[in-house]
Amino acid sequence: MTTFEDILEEAGKFGRCQMRIVSIFCLVSVPFSFVYVGIVFQGFTPEHWCRDPGVIEIRERCGWSLQDAHRATVSLMNSSTGVTYSQCQKLDMDWNATGLTCDNPESELTQAQLSTLPMTGCTDGWEYDYEGRQSFVTEFDLVCADAWYVDMFQAALSVGFLVGSITIGYLADKYGRMKSFLMTNFFIGVTGILVATSPNYIALLVFRVLFGFGVKGGWMVGYVLITELVGVEYRRMVGVTYQLFFSLGILILPLLAYFIPNWRWLQVVFTIPYFCFLTYYWFIPESPRWLLSQNKRNEAMEITKAIAKENKKTLSKIIETLTDENTDSISTASFMDLFKTSKLRKFTFILSFNWFTSAVVYQGLIMRLGILGGNVYVDFLISGIVELPAAFLILLTIERIGRRLPFAAANIVAGAACLITAFIPDSMFWLKSAVACVGRLGITMAFEMVVFVNTELYPTIIRNLGVSVCSTLCDIGGIVAPFLLYRLAVIWLELPLIIFGINFAYSRTELFVLLGSPPNINNQPQDSQQLENLLPSDVTSNKDVTAV
Repeated sequence: MTTFEDILEEAGKFGRCQMRIVSIFCLVSVPFSFVYVGIVFQGFTPEHWCRDPGVIEIRERCGWSLQDAHRATVSLMNSSTGVTYSQCQKLDMDWNATGLTCDNPESELTQAQLSTLPMTGCTDGWEYDYEGRQSFVTEFDLVCADAWYVDMFQAALSVGFLVGSITIGYLADKYGRMKSFLMTNFFIGVTGILVATSPNYIALLVFRVLFGFGVKGGWMVGYVLITELVGVEYRRMVGVTYQLFFSLGILILPLLAYFIPNWRWLQVVFTIPYFCFLTYYWFIPESPRWLLSQNKRNEAMEITKAIAKENKKTLSKIIETLTDENTDSISTASFMDLFKTSKLRKFTFILSFNWFTSAVVYQGLIMRLGILGGNVYVDFLISGIVELPAAFLILLTIERIGRRLPFAAANIVAGAACLITAFIPDSMFWLKSAVACVGRLGITMAFEMVVFVNTELYPTIIRNLGVSVCSTLCDIGGIVAPFLLYRLAVIWLELPLIIFGINFAYSRTELFVLLGSPPNINNQPQDSQQLENLLPSDVTSNKDVTAV
């Protein structure tokens, strides 16, 4: 019997056809990055202070700028970033009775005088130093006591990611990769437009969950499809390239946000590519491996012949015996198999925690750019440029020196950079920025490599199950990250970095235990003795178990 992998030897494991399909599908990663970290711009919180009708009247009468009125009528207070103008309280006074003149607003009332006056809440809303631009924060006044609603925006997306990746993964296995991909992209397009037209914040959160439900699931289906169309030895390269386009999206995002000042229109731009992906129906075939698993042999043969023709290859008659390598056996692996031995329990718990910390730190470092107070567009662009080399470093190192050293080095660098950056004074701006960029590079490499380590540590018969279970902690980390970043930053701006660094240090201590005697960390084949050591006898003794 001939397997699809055998046929690829003749049809081409990574020929012109696969290059075309991979190139087209890599574009899916670009808008995924927009959605994943778009909160930095869509939910940007600019400098703000209480709206005061009396101050507005004086400002309009005198022709003051927004900043002139701000400096003359808002008192200073201590905050996590130092001494700043009050954002959540205003002076409780009648400005028409102060004798304030239009000539020189800054010399009328000193800050010493303002600080002794009574304060009250922002009963008339807020004003924002964000002229010509609008985020959902400024539209819905999500500041001060309501600032935590911003955290919910990103958490809602991660909830959608969590449920959608599982559900759409199941649908892709049952109904096909391309059918699921196309239906998912239509769903993403509709829900993306609903997000952009949300009439209130509650509706925005609901549509955001639905939007996230489709986005990550569709991205994962694309990842599976392109890896199933190439030879086994090309899967790692294809997977890293797929993630590389995510980093390219990170570079494009600040440019889009700069030229599209309204968060609703920015959401529309995020959504349009998903409608464009519906045209893949005419360019991308179904996965022959999936067709074989569904006993659709004739369709699989036709697609394989088309691949060979585009690759300018000739198939021999062995294609007539094409069959699914898994049809003669049924996997008996279950969720509990991940915990049945001490080694498997160690792998599962440590890898799950590493997925969690990687997601928290990666998202946290990106979202932190929106609260630093600098030029968010320039800062985001620089951080994206730093992230880009990660994929190339992975490709250059893992095949030459294995997984252990690059993975460990990336994790150590990321954790140490977080801790060091927190204690570098703001006066040393360039040093602080350089160390932070090194940390961003480290966490990007670590995040991308945890996928490889996860797949290689588990025995084949429970590999996919192990990756699926452990990677769910990535989305849970995405739910936690915004609350951890934004709420701790209120106490001290650098506190999230310290928490990130400590968590990374702890998880990487566990990781060294995990890598101490890794069964397959350098991509060596797993032998039968290893399977017997890792799995209980009721699993390894089953002769009908096959690869997952």
